[in-house]
Amino acid sequence: MTSESFSSLEVIPGIRAGFIGRVPDLDMNVGREEALARLKKPHEKALASAGLGGAVFATAEQVHGNLVAEVTSSSHFPVPGADGLLTTSPGVCLGIYVADCAAVYLADRSGRGIALVHSGKNGTELGIAPLAVESLCRAAATKPSNLIAQISPCIRPPHYEIDFAAEIVRQLRLSGVGDIHDCGTCTASRTEEYYSYRREMGFTGRMLAFMAIVRQVA
Repeated sequence: MTSESFSSLEVIPGIRAGFIGRVPDLDMNVGREEALARLKKPHEKALASAGLGGAVFATAEQVHGNLVAEVTSSSHFPVPGADGLLTTSPGVCLGIYVADCAAVYLADRSGRGIALVHSGKNGTELGIAPLAVESLCRAAATKPSNLIAQISPCIRPPHYEIDFAAEIVRQLRLSGVGDIHDCGTCTASRTEEYYSYRREMGFTGRMLAFMAIVRQVA
Protein backbone atom coordinates (compact mmCIF):
# COMPACT_ATOMS: atom_id res chain seq x y z
CA MET A 1 0.00 0.00 0.00
CA THR A 2 1.11 3.58 -0.58
CA SER A 3 2.13 5.24 2.68
CA GLU A 4 3.82 8.60 2.71
CA SER A 5 5.11 11.19 5.11
CA PHE A 6 5.67 14.92 4.77
CA SER A 7 9.05 16.54 5.40
CA SER A 8 7.25 19.71 6.52
CA LEU A 9 5.85 17.85 9.55
CA GLU A 10 8.83 15.64 10.28
CA VAL A 11 10.78 18.62 11.63
CA ILE A 12 8.27 19.18 14.47
CA PRO A 13 9.39 17.63 17.78
CA GLY A 14 7.14 14.93 19.19
CA ILE A 15 4.81 14.76 16.16
CA ARG A 16 4.16 11.76 13.93
CA ALA A 17 2.06 12.08 10.77
CA GLY A 18 1.38 10.23 7.55
CA PHE A 19 -0.99 9.50 4.69
CA ILE A 20 -2.06 5.96 3.75
CA GLY A 21 -3.06 5.52 0.11
CA ARG A 22 -4.60 2.69 -1.88
CA VAL A 23 -4.37 -0.82 -0.49
CA PRO A 24 -3.56 -3.15 -3.42
CA ASP A 25 -5.61 -6.28 -4.19
CA LEU A 26 -8.49 -5.23 -1.97
CA ASP A 27 -11.93 -4.97 -3.60
CA MET A 28 -13.24 -1.48 -2.91
CA ASN A 29 -16.17 -1.43 -5.33
CA VAL A 30 -18.49 -0.85 -2.37
CA GLY A 31 -20.06 1.98 -0.38
CA ARG A 32 -18.29 4.04 2.28
CA GLU A 33 -19.14 2.02 5.40
CA GLU A 34 -18.22 -1.32 3.86
CA ALA A 35 -15.05 0.22 2.42
CA LEU A 36 -13.98 1.43 5.86
CA ALA A 37 -14.72 -1.99 7.35
CA ARG A 38 -12.51 -3.68 4.74
CA LEU A 39 -9.74 -1.14 5.30
CA LYS A 40 -9.77 -1.39 9.09
CA LYS A 41 -7.10 -4.09 9.44
CA PRO A 42 -4.70 -2.71 6.79
CA HIS A 43 -4.98 0.74 8.35
CA GLU A 44 -4.39 -0.64 11.85
CA LYS A 45 -1.30 -2.44 10.59
CA ALA A 46 0.01 0.75 8.97
CA LEU A 47 -0.56 2.75 12.16
CA ALA A 48 1.24 0.11 14.19
CA SER A 49 4.16 0.28 11.75
CA ALA A 50 4.24 4.03 12.35
CA GLY A 51 4.54 3.42 16.08
CA LEU A 52 0.95 4.40 16.83
CA GLY A 53 -0.56 0.99 17.55
CA GLY A 54 -1.19 1.87 21.19
CA ALA A 55 -2.61 5.34 20.57
CA VAL A 56 -6.28 6.25 20.98
CA PHE A 57 -7.63 6.49 17.42
CA ALA A 58 -9.78 9.63 17.08
CA THR A 59 -12.19 9.99 14.16
CA ALA A 60 -14.90 12.41 13.04
CA GLU A 61 -18.33 11.77 11.50
CA GLN A 62 -17.31 13.83 8.43
CA VAL A 63 -20.49 15.45 7.13
CA HIS A 64 -18.84 18.02 4.82
CA GLY A 65 -19.33 20.77 7.37
CA ASN A 66 -16.95 23.01 9.31
CA LEU A 67 -17.15 21.82 12.92
CA VAL A 68 -13.71 21.33 14.50
CA ALA A 69 -13.77 19.38 17.77
CA GLU A 70 -11.10 19.28 20.46
CA VAL A 71 -10.55 15.70 21.63
CA THR A 72 -8.73 13.81 24.38
CA SER A 73 -8.20 10.12 25.12
CA SER A 74 -11.59 10.02 26.88
CA SER A 75 -13.62 11.47 23.99
CA HIS A 76 -16.17 9.34 22.12
CA PHE A 77 -15.55 8.58 18.44
CA PRO A 78 -16.48 9.31 15.76
CA VAL A 79 -17.26 12.84 16.94
CA PRO A 80 -20.81 13.63 15.72
CA GLY A 81 -21.08 16.41 13.14
CA ALA A 82 -17.35 17.08 13.05
CA ASP A 83 -15.08 17.34 10.01
CA GLY A 84 -12.01 18.43 11.94
CA LEU A 85 -10.22 17.29 15.07
CA LEU A 86 -7.61 18.90 17.28
CA THR A 87 -5.73 17.79 20.37
CA THR A 88 -3.02 18.87 22.75
CA SER A 89 -2.91 15.41 24.34
CA PRO A 90 -0.06 12.93 23.72
CA GLY A 91 -1.18 9.43 22.76
CA VAL A 92 -4.19 10.51 20.68
CA CYS A 93 -3.96 9.76 16.95
CA LEU A 94 -6.21 11.99 14.84
CA GLY A 95 -7.62 10.25 11.76
CA ILE A 96 -9.43 11.72 8.75
CA TYR A 97 -10.65 9.67 5.74
CA VAL A 98 -10.54 11.16 2.25
CA ALA A 99 -11.13 10.08 -1.35
CA ASP A 100 -10.56 13.26 -3.44
CA CYS A 101 -11.16 15.76 -0.62
CA ALA A 102 -8.08 17.23 1.05
CA ALA A 103 -6.80 16.44 4.51
CA VAL A 104 -5.28 19.58 6.01
CA TYR A 105 -2.64 19.02 8.69
CA LEU A 106 -1.93 21.83 11.16
CA ALA A 107 0.72 21.68 13.87
CA ASP A 108 2.30 24.11 16.27
CA ARG A 109 5.99 24.10 15.36
CA SER A 110 6.92 23.45 18.99
CA GLY A 111 4.70 20.35 19.09
CA ARG A 112 2.18 21.62 21.65
CA GLY A 113 -0.92 20.99 19.56
CA ILE A 114 -2.17 19.53 16.29
CA ALA A 115 -5.28 19.61 14.10
CA LEU A 116 -6.42 17.57 11.12
CA VAL A 117 -9.40 18.51 8.96
CA HIS A 118 -11.43 17.15 6.05
CA SER A 119 -11.80 19.90 3.45
CA GLY A 120 -13.38 19.27 0.07
CA LYS A 121 -15.49 21.68 -1.97
CA ASN A 122 -18.09 22.23 0.78
CA GLY A 123 -15.72 22.32 3.72
CA THR A 124 -13.47 24.77 1.91
CA GLU A 125 -16.40 27.05 1.08
CA LEU A 126 -17.38 26.91 4.77
CA GLY A 127 -13.84 27.85 5.82
CA ILE A 128 -13.01 24.83 7.94
CA ALA A 129 -9.24 25.34 7.65
CA PRO A 130 -9.18 28.88 9.09
CA LEU A 131 -11.62 27.80 11.79
CA ALA A 132 -9.19 25.00 12.70
CA VAL A 133 -6.34 27.54 12.85
CA GLU A 134 -8.33 29.68 15.29
CA SER A 135 -9.35 26.71 17.44
CA LEU A 136 -5.86 25.21 17.54
CA CYS A 137 -4.24 28.52 18.48
CA ARG A 138 -6.70 28.92 21.33
CA ALA A 139 -6.22 25.37 22.61
CA ALA A 140 -2.42 25.32 22.32
CA ALA A 141 -1.88 28.94 23.44
CA THR A 142 -0.04 29.74 20.23
CA LYS A 143 -0.53 32.00 17.20
CA PRO A 144 -1.03 31.37 13.46
CA SER A 145 2.51 32.39 12.57
CA ASN A 146 3.76 29.50 14.75
CA LEU A 147 1.81 26.90 12.77
CA ILE A 148 2.93 24.63 9.95
CA ALA A 149 0.26 23.55 7.43
CA GLN A 150 0.36 20.64 5.00
CA ILE A 151 -2.23 19.76 2.34
CA SER A 152 -2.57 16.12 1.33
CA PRO A 153 -3.11 14.60 -2.11
CA CYS A 154 -6.58 15.56 -3.38
CA ILE A 155 -8.47 15.98 -6.65
CA ARG A 156 -7.41 18.93 -8.78
CA PRO A 157 -8.11 20.45 -12.21
CA PRO A 158 -8.57 19.27 -14.92
CA HIS A 159 -10.20 16.33 -13.12
CA TYR A 160 -12.29 18.70 -10.99
CA GLU A 161 -13.91 22.01 -11.88
CA ILE A 162 -12.41 24.00 -9.01
CA ASP A 163 -9.02 24.08 -7.33
CA PHE A 164 -10.05 23.95 -3.70
CA ALA A 165 -6.47 23.17 -2.61
CA ALA A 166 -5.43 26.60 -3.89
CA GLU A 167 -8.35 28.16 -2.03
CA ILE A 168 -7.29 26.40 1.19
CA VAL A 169 -3.80 27.89 0.78
CA ARG A 170 -5.32 31.34 0.27
CA GLN A 171 -7.50 31.00 3.37
CA LEU A 172 -4.60 29.82 5.50
CA ARG A 173 -2.48 32.78 4.41
CA LEU A 174 -5.29 35.19 5.28
CA SER A 175 -5.46 33.48 8.69
CA GLY A 176 -1.83 34.36 9.35
CA VAL A 177 -0.24 30.98 8.63
CA GLY A 178 2.95 31.56 6.67
CA ASP A 179 4.51 28.10 6.55
CA ILE A 180 2.15 26.29 4.13
CA HIS A 181 2.98 23.20 2.10
CA ASP A 182 0.92 21.54 -0.63
CA CYS A 183 2.15 18.23 -2.06
CA GLY A 184 0.47 19.09 -5.39
CA THR A 185 -0.63 15.51 -6.05
CA CYS A 186 -3.96 14.84 -7.83
CA THR A 187 -5.73 11.71 -6.60
CA ALA A 188 -7.86 11.37 -9.74
CA SER A 189 -4.81 11.25 -12.01
CA ARG A 190 -3.03 8.55 -9.99
CA THR A 191 -5.65 5.94 -9.13
CA GLU A 192 -3.00 3.22 -8.99
CA GLU A 193 -1.83 4.90 -5.76
CA TYR A 194 -4.93 6.69 -4.45
CA TYR A 195 -8.70 6.24 -4.26
CA SER A 196 -10.78 8.73 -6.23
CA TYR A 197 -14.48 9.13 -5.49
CA ARG A 198 -15.06 10.95 -8.78
CA ARG A 199 -13.02 8.70 -11.07
CA GLU A 200 -14.44 5.54 -9.46
CA MET A 201 -18.06 6.77 -9.50
CA GLY A 202 -18.54 6.81 -5.74
CA PHE A 203 -17.66 3.16 -5.11
CA THR A 204 -14.13 3.19 -3.80
CA GLY A 205 -11.96 3.07 -0.70
CA ARG A 206 -10.68 5.87 1.49
CA MET A 207 -7.19 7.15 2.20
CA LEU A 208 -6.32 7.73 5.83
CA ALA A 209 -4.58 10.90 7.00
CA PHE A 210 -3.22 10.59 10.53
CA MET A 211 -1.29 12.70 13.01
CA ALA A 212 -0.42 12.29 16.68
CA ILE A 213 1.58 13.88 19.47
CA VAL A 214 3.80 11.01 20.57
CA ARG A 215 5.56 12.83 23.39
CA GLN A 216 4.94 15.96 25.38
CA VAL A 217 7.23 18.83 24.53
CA ALA A 218 8.37 21.02 27.43
